[in-house]
Parts: sequence; C-alpha cells; structure tokens
Amino acid sequence: MREITFSQATLEAMDEEMTRDETVFVMGEDIARQGGIFGQFKGLPAKFGSDRVKDTPITETAIVGACVGAALAGMRPIADMHFADFVGVCMDEIFNQMAKIHYMFGGQKTVPMVLRAPDGLINQAAAQHSQSLESWFMHVPGLKVVIPSNPADAKGLLKSAIRDDNPVIYFEHKSLFSRKGPVPEEEYFTPIGKAKVVTEGSDVTLVSYSLCFNHALEAAQMLGKEGISVECVDLRTISPIDKDTILESVAKTSRLVIAHEAVKQGGVGAEISAIVAEEGIDYLDAPIVRVGAPFTPVPFAKPLEMAYRVTPQKIADAIRKMF
Repeated sequence: MREITFSQATLEAMDEEMTRDETVFVMGEDIARQGGIFGQFKGLPAKFGSDRVKDTPITETAIVGACVGAALAGMRPIADMHFADFVGVCMDEIFNQMAKIHYMFGGQKTVPMVLRAPDGLINQAAAQHSQSLESWFMHVPGLKVVIPSNPADAKGLLKSAIRDDNPVIYFEHKSLFSRKGPVPEEEYFTPIGKAKVVTEGSDVTLVSYSLCFNHALEAAQMLGKEGISVECVDLRTISPIDKDTILESVAKTSRLVIAHEAVKQGGVGAEISAIVAEEGIDYLDAPIVRVGAPFTPVPFAKPLEMAYRVTPQKIADAIRKMF
C-alpha cells in the first residue's frame, strides 16, 4: 500500500468527490490562489476552475452563510475555515442555521455541507491560532463532528462527510497535514460514528482521537514494555459518539483513560466519562482518568507551551498511577 501525507489524502478525497459530483464545490480564504494554507487544495483550481474553487474575502460569516444557502439550493458545498479558531466569527450560521434548518423545516430540506476546520497546537502559534474547540459542537444537535488521526481516515472520513446529507464539521489537526501513512488506492469510505480499536489490550482502555491518538499509541508502546497491556480506541467521530465500542472495551479491561489535546474541563473526555459512569460503572475497577490541557489559553512562550502540551509521557504517567 502506498504512503501519502494527510494533506494529500484529503486532496484526493476532494478531487474524487468533485469529479464524481458537479454539485460539490469549495469556498474559503486563499484556497484558489494559494492552494490552502497547508497545501490541502493545491491543483483543484486548475482542474475545476474558479466556479468550484472560490477564494473569498476575509469573512467567515459570509463563507458559511453562503454555503448554507447553496446546500439548501441543492449543492454540496465545503467551507474552509483556514484556522478552526475562526469559527467564533460565524457561530450563528453554524449552530442556528446549518445545524437546525433540517429540524425546523420538518425534514423537508437538508443541509449537505462540510465545514473543514484545521485545529490544534502548532509551534508558538499562540492563543488565537492553536485551539482545539471540538467539544463546543458535540453540544449542538443536528451536527456531525469527525476528527481523523491518520491519512487513511482523513480521506475516508472526508469522502463520507461530503456524501452525507447532514452538515458535518471536519476537524483536521494542523500538525497532521505533513504526516505520512498508508492509504488504499481503491475507493473506500470511513464510516461516520464508528470508533476503531487499533491495538488490543487487557489492562486498560485508552480512548483518544486526532493527533493525540498518535501520542496514545506511543504511550501504549512505552507501557507495553513495562507489562501494562493497553487497548487503544480511536474515536474518529465525536458526534455521534460510538459508545458501544467504548463500553465493550471497558467491560474487557475494567479501566478507562481518555486523552485529548483540548482543555480537560468540559471536553470530550467529560462526556465519555459520563457515558461510562451512567452505563458501565460496574465494569470499572478504578476511577476514570482524563488527560487534557490545563484550563488556560494556549501560551506563546516556548517553555509554557511545552508545559501545556499533552504528550505521550504525560499519558503514560497517568496510566501508571492506576496500577
């Protein structure tokens, strides 16, 4: 199987879906002239033209609002946010329009659109360009939220998101764009709403997603050398969340750790903890452990940024304390 980067994998997904379906188009800042800030749209303007790869003014409100309107008119738009941090500018369009129209119209209209949101901490991008905001959108009915950890799922989830008749927010960690991994050459889809047990274990369940799932795998390898068997579950989708896979794993291991780069308070880990407490408390032989960022904006200073980061070592240390 060939290896390509996360960015190339998403580019392939876009190319394939735009070739297959003329109603698919993309709007955003600097995507036609620049090819996207992380190169994830390179080549698409030359192939599909300015009608389907549209550069926009710096106004996220207009980008998302126009895409909602286009989706209602029968198109399948993809809105690019440049940085996920900018979703705050267009929140009304996201949670009051994009998420609710299908319900408020009694199912008569759908909003088949994707919002691509590059998120996560990169070196010294500081408080307004480094955030992980995915838990905001778990709280909004009507939205699906996907968040891949590797190139194969990046392509498969994006293709599934584009074909879905519901609005999908597609978070993609900026540090993953340059990472390579195996990606099938034949067409495939990664199902939305289905987690994956990537490594099986017997002592503890470790749930994570996005870049942090790669840290979880490293932590599991460290602990394996110490005799602690870790089962790693990649969520891939955080809304709808695959509680069945999580509960089945916890029933097997009797311990649960959730790790994510986002702030721990009110994060995805809190929701998973609540699910297991409500539906699987009898499985547990130890308290649930969450690993996340401290409750502070992302710092700019390098030493503070390093202290803020969730690392494989921090995940491993949290698990060791359970034993």
